[in-house]
Amino acid sequence: MTNLKIPKCWKVSSKPHNFCAGCGYPLMYKALGYNIDELKIQNNTFVGLDIGCALLSWDFLNVDTMQTHHGRTIPVVVGLKKTKPKAVGIAIVGDGGGYAIGAQHLINARMRNEPITVIVINNAVYGMTGGQEAPTSLPGQKTSTTVAGADSHLIQGPRMLSEMLDEEVYIARTSVDNPVQMKNYIRKALEWQINNNGFSLVEVLSFCPTNWHTDAKETREFLNRMKKQYPVGEFKAAKRKPKEDASLE
Repeated sequence: MTNLKIPKCWKVSSKPHNFCAGCGYPLMYKALGYNIDELKIQNNTFVGLDIGCALLSWDFLNVDTMQTHHGRTIPVVVGLKKTKPKAVGIAIVGDGGGYAIGAQHLINARMRNEPITVIVINNAVYGMTGGQEAPTSLPGQKTSTTVAGADSHLIQGPRMLSEMLDEEVYIARTSVDNPVQMKNYIRKALEWQINNNGFSLVEVLSFCPTNWHTDAKETREFLNRMKKQYPVGEFKAAKRKPKEDASLE
């Protein structure tokens, strides 16, 4: 197993991993792991994990890692950064932990431009608890709680966060079936935190064949459906000129 081409910061003794067959999480961790290796930040990285499928990676990496309460990962990583400003803080959350129960923490971290990196895994369901409808479920998607099809409003997290306030941040969306782009965006997010001391986020569209109830071909087709609703690319909030004060008459 030590001859496999895997990131050096992966914890070999914890492999094979605990994720379901076909899950996209390990693909994200491969991209993240190679970036940690290349940036030489393994001994200076702290990872916070949300309750949900993310908890299965508590020993995935050989870096300092903490499991948090559901939706509370971001403030835990923010707190770590306040005590160790030179550390690289990464919060790994699901779409529920980022856009539902943890939304208030995500929005406030963005508003305060906290110098952390958030990775949101968007697989359009609550995976750990049985495939219930999530904030990111597609319109008409059948889940364990929407057997007739979801009536979704499609939370557009990256777009919302990129349009808040005037500070420049790094925000992007990618997908696990494009490993080159995914690795590049995650690297940019980490470098933004390190070099600009500011907030960064990457949303990753991910496979979940267990809860989608799909075979290999159908899984790719479902991810392509997600891309139509959640376009991949970089969202970077540009500094805007302040509006002139309107004179009172």
